[in-house]
Amino acid sequence: MKIVAIIQARMGSTRLPGKVMKQLCGKTVLAYVIQRVQACPLVDEVVVATTTSPADDVIVAETEQYGAKWFRGSEEDVLERYYLAAKEYNADVVVRVTSDCPLFDSEVLTQMVDYFKFESAQGLTIDYLSNTLNRSYPRGLDAEVFTFAALERAFQEAHLAYEREHVTPYIHEHPELFALHNQTADEDLSAYRWTLDTQEDWQLIEEIYTCLYGEGDIFTTDTVLELLDERPELLKINAHVKQKK
Repeated sequence: MKIVAIIQARMGSTRLPGKVMKQLCGKTVLAYVIQRVQACPLVDEVVVATTTSPADDVIVAETEQYGAKWFRGSEEDVLERYYLAAKEYNADVVVRVTSDCPLFDSEVLTQMVDYFKFESAQGLTIDYLSNTLNRSYPRGLDAEVFTFAALERAFQEAHLAYEREHVTPYIHEHPELFALHNQTADEDLSAYRWTLDTQEDWQLIEEIYTCLYGEGDIFTTDTVLELLDERPELLKINAHVKQKK
């Protein structure tokens, strides 16, 4: 069973253009996401799936610098991009992560992939696992794990625009076709917003990294929570930001 993590990344962003290449304590946001996914010992290959736009040449260069693979495909049809990337790298199981989450936790991903492998090994049907079907983790720790067979079926059968733009809606909106599982945190942390989509999000993440990051460190969710307990005023920085639909 080959497990391939695919990180979708592009320079275009309506709210914060070029966000994945912003510098954070000496590295780009994309670099941190790559390294945090690479830290999951159960992932066999890390691939950054970007677009064929010349603007995304920098994404490819950054990906190579940090030892990950890359794939270039459609900017609009992200489902097709994911499918072709997974096919090129012979994935049996795909992990989906977005590139605007520099606080992504490899420990959470390891727990999810371990659960997915365990269920499969027991002969139980599992097509899709997410920690967002019933959200309990902070926004910014989102991950999905699904079979290549499920991705292929979605690629062949999904026709609506939003189903092609966001990769997995066809899967998790059709529980009659796919065996869906959800991972839940030990406590409800869903009120926290740690993703990067606005300038306010950037200010919060930059403050967290300034306080916690040391060269080579991959600090965890628990460490971030401890910091926010000590400095609750930080939560006000992006408390008003609404998630884009």
